Amino acid sequence: MTPPRIAVTVAYAAPGVEALLVVTLPAGATVNDAIAQSGIAATLALDLTQLQFAIFGQRAKGETPLQNGDRVELTRPLIADPRRARRKRAADRSRPGSDPGARDRG
Repeated sequence: MTPPRIAVTVAYAAPGVEALLVVTLPAGATVNDAIAQSGIAATLALDLTQLQFAIFGQRAKGETPLQNGDRVELTRPLIADPRRARRKRAADRSRPGSDPGARDRG
């Protein structure tokens, strides 16, 4: 009898690059196992030390065990702090004449 296996999708996206690879792994495999099996890091010349991982959008570690049907996502670092960006947009809207959604009522 063959040991049970799981199918997992490994995903990566960046401007101009999109990769979705399905890999088959033994039950009990981890995020690191899926990434290694996919070969995505070598194919796209990715530095895994600069990336984080998620399973269906929820942060995960390399040692996180996978289940059949999981989608492992390799995520790039944020360019801007989302909180700081929201504060800046709010401050910009509070300045007179800076509301991009305002209509000319003249």
